[in-house]
Amino acid sequence: MRGLSRPALRAGWCGRLWAPPRRALAASPPSPPAATSGALNPFDRRLKRKQKNWAALQAEPAKCDYLREEVGGRIADRVFDITRTFPLALDVGSGRGYIAQHLTKETVEKLIQVDVAENALKNAVETEIPTVKVVADEEFLPFKENTFDLVVSSLSLHWVNDLPKAFKEIHHVLKPDGVFIGAMFGGDTLYELRCSLQLAELEREGGFSPHVSPFTAVADLGHLLSRAGFNTLTVDTDEIQVNYPGLFEVMEDLQGMGESNCSWNRKPLLHRETMLAAAAIYREMYGNSDGSVPATFQIYYMIGWKYHESQAKPAQRGSATVSFGDLAKIEGLISRGKK
Repeated sequence: MRGLSRPALRAGWCGRLWAPPRRALAASPPSPPAATSGALNPFDRRLKRKQKNWAALQAEPAKCDYLREEVGGRIADRVFDITRTFPLALDVGSGRGYIAQHLTKETVEKLIQVDVAENALKNAVETEIPTVKVVADEEFLPFKENTFDLVVSSLSLHWVNDLPKAFKEIHHVLKPDGVFIGAMFGGDTLYELRCSLQLAELEREGGFSPHVSPFTAVADLGHLLSRAGFNTLTVDTDEIQVNYPGLFEVMEDLQGMGESNCSWNRKPLLHRETMLAAAAIYREMYGNSDGSVPATFQIYYMIGWKYHESQAKPAQRGSATVSFGDLAKIEGLISRGKK
């Protein structure tokens, strides 16, 4: 687990990329397709767009970007580990450009940034890489098949209603031998906040409703990526712990990140007494010796490749010419020779 400090806070070529309309993209900033609440559509995508737009318009939006910048840097590190230059890359759910600011034009020659929130794209951080900004939904990427050499995504896909479809969209726009590198929040994210709110609601109101959105389990990620067509998969987890003065500062920063809950079954508000009780429970159960409280963010990192015939392939079953029994005999002969 790694710690992260919370900053002090108050209390021409792009035309060739467009696909024939698998889904038409309006000239004005589009809204995600209408969705009804339910098991298949757990999130209100229009509300999420409003939350992200609001966060991007704050006076100093960068003050709440510390987590996104940290994870964006770790995504960039994984890009640098691949010893090749990517002529054209796509950043899905780019926000204000948290990955792009860590990349170089020697690694990525051109970059398209896609996000559902137009204000985040307008206020994007400057980068040395030539970029084009496109307002689009992560589940409906308006690009042709086999377009990009690299697709990256950082802390955005946990809000899509249809994650398998989003992975298939990414696979669709990747060129053969292209690679997808992504990060999303894991199931143990904000467990301290979740537990404190539930206990406070049980005590003060006799029941509780979800206040932290549901997350994908790490055991499911590999299966979903494989179903989407990716191979040579790598999935790993990490935890980042940030210390805050208290529960209210945790929630303030989540709002500033555009990470407020947008589940259809969310409770619209909490009573003042419940919030005060949750803050006390949070400090009592998880508080640090210096009076601060930790918030844990679990991050899933994933890498998947689109198939190409030049990629290494496993040998056919039964093609081995030496058995494990023979290997054991060789080891025995070597050990006797040393004696």
